[in-house]
Amino acid sequence: MITRTQVRQFLAVVDGGSFTRAAALINVTQPTLSTGVGELEKHLGTKLFIREKRRIQLTEAGAKFLVHARKIQREFRLAEDETVKSIPPQKAIKLGVLESIASHILEPIIADYQSQEHDNPLSLLEGSVSELQNALAKGMIDAAITISPANISTGRIILLFEEPYLLMASSRHRIADRPIVSPEEVSSETMIARRSCELLSETSKFFTSHGARPPFSLRSPHDDRVMTMVRANLGITVAPRSHQIKGVSAIQLEGFLYDRTIALVLGVTWTRKFGSGHILIQSIQQNLELSLAST
Repeated sequence: MITRTQVRQFLAVVDGGSFTRAAALINVTQPTLSTGVGELEKHLGTKLFIREKRRIQLTEAGAKFLVHARKIQREFRLAEDETVKSIPPQKAIKLGVLESIASHILEPIIADYQSQEHDNPLSLLEGSVSELQNALAKGMIDAAITISPANISTGRIILLFEEPYLLMASSRHRIADRPIVSPEEVSSETMIARRSCELLSETSKFFTSHGARPPFSLRSPHDDRVMTMVRANLGITVAPRSHQIKGVSAIQLEGFLYDRTIALVLGVTWTRKFGSGHILIQSIQQNLELSLAST
């Protein structure tokens, strides 16, 4: 059976005038091209080219095959064009994700969405609160899972959950079983700094105001690493409740009364592009509820 590759190789030699130029035209090696043309000739049972040192010529059989090869190529291209035109274009969803959203919270959302049938492939963009708000305003992303803004004019907000910032310590730490501790009690403890924390400045000022200047064993923008190092008892840290993982205790820090509200913020073009009840919204709401219930 004659393949499209063989037809393409044959036409490249005709159009290029030599095997060297033909190989360059279709981006293959010259030995590959020679082998392909040789197999075509073997299948047809006749030579298609007269090979000379400086140029090649079509044989009589080659000239006859050229007419059919041109038709075959045109039919292939027509079939491709018609097929592509019949497939409706997919609208990709660009979802912004706050960099301090815990991975174990995000994973079931994405897994659930990817497992369902839909016409909207998903891509993620990580960023800070201000970076995501800017991306929404400029239309660079379609929606964002982020801290709910006090006021926003770029779309609508679906509140997801609210959580406090707590002191995280290894379950083997001396304070692991305490429901609440004062900042003075942990002033000499080694700390781990979460560089992705929205309250990094406030946390530092809080401990300083209580006379605490703790040493740091790690400063990292990667929350997953921070929490595993807390579990390993490398140090303690302050993080939202949803960052708690197995082997880590979450403890109230006396006087540290901060919390955050996480929301799905939809861009102004969301409804027009994807509708108000899109499956991604359902995946986010349902799986967040299950994830938070299990933490």
